[in-house]
Order: sequence, then structure tokens, then C-alpha cells
Amino acid sequence: MTVAKPKANPKAKPKPSSAAQWLAYIESLHPKSIAMGLDRVQVVADKLALKPNFPIITVAGTNGKGSVCAMLNHVYTSAGYRVGCYTSPHLIRYNERVCVNLKAISDDDLCAAFAAVEAARGNVALTYFEMGTLAAMWHFCRQQLDIVILEVGLGGRLDAVNIFEPSCAIVTAIDLDHMEYLGDTREKIGLEKAGIFRAKTLAICGDENPPQSLLDYAENIGADLALINRDFSINKLAKGWQYVAGNSQIDLPDLGLTGDFQANNAASALQAIAHLQDSLPASPASINQGFTQVNLAGRFQKISANPHIIVDVAHNPQAAKSLAHNLQNMPCKGRTLAVFAMLNDKDVNGVVSAVKSQIDAWYVADIDAIRGAKALDLQLALNGQAVKKPVHLFANVTTALAAACIEANKNDRIVVFGSFYTVADAIADINIKL
Repeated sequence: MTVAKPKANPKAKPKPSSAAQWLAYIESLHPKSIAMGLDRVQVVADKLALKPNFPIITVAGTNGKGSVCAMLNHVYTSAGYRVGCYTSPHLIRYNERVCVNLKAISDDDLCAAFAAVEAARGNVALTYFEMGTLAAMWHFCRQQLDIVILEVGLGGRLDAVNIFEPSCAIVTAIDLDHMEYLGDTREKIGLEKAGIFRAKTLAICGDENPPQSLLDYAENIGADLALINRDFSINKLAKGWQYVAGNSQIDLPDLGLTGDFQANNAASALQAIAHLQDSLPASPASINQGFTQVNLAGRFQKISANPHIIVDVAHNPQAAKSLAHNLQNMPCKGRTLAVFAMLNDKDVNGVVSAVKSQIDAWYVADIDAIRGAKALDLQLALNGQAVKKPVHLFANVTTALAAACIEANKNDRIVVFGSFYTVADAIADINIKL
């Protein structure tokens, strides 16, 4: 007896079988890269039965949120806890976004997480970020974790991570960015970020001039708001820093992350650590170790000594001011050559204005991405900002960096900045291992 084989469905697509295939697939899932709203992602989370049984710290902000996440991650790992950390975007590999105890998720585990979300979503459309967020939490819920740190992708109120209830929420520095989605003023943007706050839950703000909208929102919902320089502060000592909150003090060594602006980020992280001290105690030794050893790729990071190359993902005016401050505080004997490339929906003029005083020559490049700005357009912005230093145009970051390396002498330094894409290309070119 011959049994007929079922006919294959010619429309059925083979399931992805590798991390690269899954990433390509989820990029194709949703026609819009950002679709605001939590209803869809909540439906799929419910189908996945995602019920975290660990405390969550959610971190939002225009600048500094990645640094705060890294600080918390390192402190709690140093204290001996099992720590999950979800951040975005990545620099080299997607796996960087999902870490347990500082180790990136394996390709096999990432594929399993994506497969679980895909099976649960049915006909529900998910964005790239929503799919990734659910996959990360699915993975975390199977890792017997003590705490999870979630970095908001965009805004806060309608961001996918906001479906999970935090034990503590942190908003770092607020500036104008992603204005097409969050609004064109700090008040509008601040309100979106305040959306991660919860009633009767610690809400920390590390911005020295918090928007009134954020303050009002926290008061209206009954959040336990803690403001930097009102409820807690951090002061520079002859050696290191001192965090102060009421009668409590914590002395810190010099921070592992470069720049005085990181002090406010450290203070915000410490405020959260102090809040969770009863349930997740961290000793002074583990706190010091965590803050000393913390590192974050792409944040004023030295990736080469000869030639001297620094990379920074600064892509908005506030971050560019911090970059300029760091360059000014760490002068070199020679020139500072900039390898510069940005996305076309960013405030190019604001970034150039903030950093131009520290740059002696510009090596401007296209970014090979849908939103990548053309070098010629960046040159027009430089001209508009009355930049008088030499400007050279290149088709990509690789050739721009190569030209800058040829030009640089032993006393010069090269700073690569403008976007995550720019820094990722430079790191790949230098071939360093993160």
C-alpha cells in the first residue's frame, strides 16, 4: 500500500534556523520601525505567560540610560547576584542586548526565545523592538534571576518594556531627540519618559532641571519621586566621589566610565541600589568594585593607542556637549581629528555647534543605512555653523577613518562620533574584541 505524502504548501516559508535568519525575519515582520502603543505587545506577553518573579529596574532618558544600566549591572553582578540586563541598540552583535551576568545571550538561546515569541504572537504584528523585548523577558524568566534591568528603547510611556511593572524607575538626563515621536519640547519629552513611573513606587530623576511635566505626572499618580540635588546628590572629592542621601553617605572611587557627567548617572544608580538594599543588599566593596570595573562600549571609549582613537556614540546636542567637555578636559599635544557621520533625522546643527570648538579637522562620511545622512549634507551643516577647519568627504566611515589614521601623527588623536552606526563601523575596522 502506498501512502501519498502531503503536498507542501508552496506559500509556507521555512522557519528561521539561525540568529541571523531570525533577525532578518523580525525586521520584515512589521512595516513600521516604530509603532507606538502597548496593546499588541501586551497580548503576546499574556500568551507567553510572562510573569517575572524578580525585581525590575526600568531606566529611561535621552542620555545616560545605558550608563546607568551598566552601573547597576556591574554592581549587582559584583555582589554575587544573577542579573539580567536588556539594552539597546547594540554595536556589533544583537546578542549584546540580552545579557545575564555580563555575558551576552548565545545564538541558540536567542533563537529559542524568538521562536517562542513567534509561536505565541499568531497574527499579532510586532515591531523589531517589541519582538526583541518579549524574547529577552522570555529568556530572563527561565534563568532564575535575582534582578533584571530594562532599558527603554524610545520614550517610556508607550515603550514595550513598560508592560512590565518596575520595583524602581529611573529617568536620566532629558534632551531633544526622537522629536517626531515624543514631541518637540523638553516638557513633552519629559512627560513621555515619566510614563515609566508607578504609584507608590520609587521614581528617580537624575536630570538637574527636570521638566515640570515630569514633576506633575509623578505627583498626580502618587509616585515616590526622588530628585537629584534635592533628595540625593553626588559630590567630587579630592579622590573619587561621595553620594549623599539624607544621613546616608557612600564613598566611591573614580568611576570606570569617563566624564564628570557620569556622576549624576552614578548617583541615580546608587539611589536605586539604596532603595533595594533590604531585599538585595550590596556591600560597600561590591559597590566600589562595580563602579570601578563598569565599562560601556562606545562611550568615550579608547579603542586604539597608536593611533590614538576614541569613539563616542554622541548623536544629540546634550551628548555632544558632554563629548566636547571630555575632549577639553583631556587635551592632547597635537590635533583632534573628527571622523563624523550621523543619521538624517538627528539635530546635526546642534551636535556640530556643541563640539566644533574641539575639532581641528573633519573627516565626514556617509552612513550606509536608510536614515543615513550624506556627507555632503553634513558638510552644509558644518558650513552653516561657520566651521573654518578643513573638511574632507568620504563615502563611508571605513575610508574616512583610514584617511584620518594616515593623517594623524603621534601627538594627534582621532575622535569618531555621531551615531551608533558610526562607532560600530570604527570598532569593526579596528577589529577590537568587545
